[in-house]
Amino acid sequence: MISIEHASKSYIKKQPLAVNDLELELKDGEILGLVGLNGAGKTTTIRMSSGIILPTSGHIMVDGFDIVSEKVKAASNIGWIPELPNFEPNAKPFELMRYFAGFYGMHGDETDNRITELLEKVGLKGQFNKKLRNYSQGMKKRFAIAESIIGDPKNVLFDETLNGLDPEGVLFVRNLMFSLKKEGKAILLSSHILSEVEDVADRVAIIDHGKLIKLLNRGDLKTLGKTVIELDILNYDSEAAKLLQNYGELDKSDHVMVLRDLKVSDADIPSILSELVKANYTVKKFNPVGESLEDYFFSLIGGAK
Repeated sequence: MISIEHASKSYIKKQPLAVNDLELELKDGEILGLVGLNGAGKTTTIRMSSGIILPTSGHIMVDGFDIVSEKVKAASNIGWIPELPNFEPNAKPFELMRYFAGFYGMHGDETDNRITELLEKVGLKGQFNKKLRNYSQGMKKRFAIAESIIGDPKNVLFDETLNGLDPEGVLFVRNLMFSLKKEGKAILLSSHILSEVEDVADRVAIIDHGKLIKLLNRGDLKTLGKTVIELDILNYDSEAAKLLQNYGELDKSDHVMVLRDLKVSDADIPSILSELVKANYTVKKFNPVGESLEDYFFSLIGGAK
């Protein structure tokens, strides 16, 4: 668990704070999504939480240890995967993993077995002795994940790890996060791929200009912003269109029909379905949903897609 308590970070005096009085808690056994525009303070928050940089003010507690006054104990429970992993290009993965393991007092055959297990787990089987300069960016990210969890940390921070990954890589990271969550670990995912955050996160923290502006739980993600209704009517005709237009703006293509800008409250939405059934229409799909996280995010911060 990571508890961020009124943490702020200033890089340059008389310039706006990179992180401003941030309060946020990352709980054990959950995936917390951290989203914001470039410069919003996401990476600064993650680096402060991992002890790479220190907060200018406030406190960050990692499993009860202060990241400033008890840095060694706190940082030992953190696994951090940066957006752009940077390793000695001539190093070989297995040898480098042995080096990192030494920081945790890990040596011998048992450690070698764990290194083998981790490198295979992240999809690098058969690539153990290839120099890192010959790794693709995606392979480097997989290696960074293995390196970050060598000490079996209780908290794992993914900083834009999904960027640049192919669909197979994204699926791998997603499944890994679910696996770590099942082990009771606290997972933080910072990503520009808001659809992926929406799919995996138990909660989502939206930050802007270093401040937390919204914290959403899993239930909130289903009813974000304005409700729209996804429809599929088997015997749809012009009369059905007229009926629906009494309730909102109808957007229809060959593959999807959506009723948006509703003229009724959410509580009265079932009456639309009732009217369709009364008019003898066969409704295959009637699904009221909120905005996507991406749509909601941009409407909240006032930006443009």
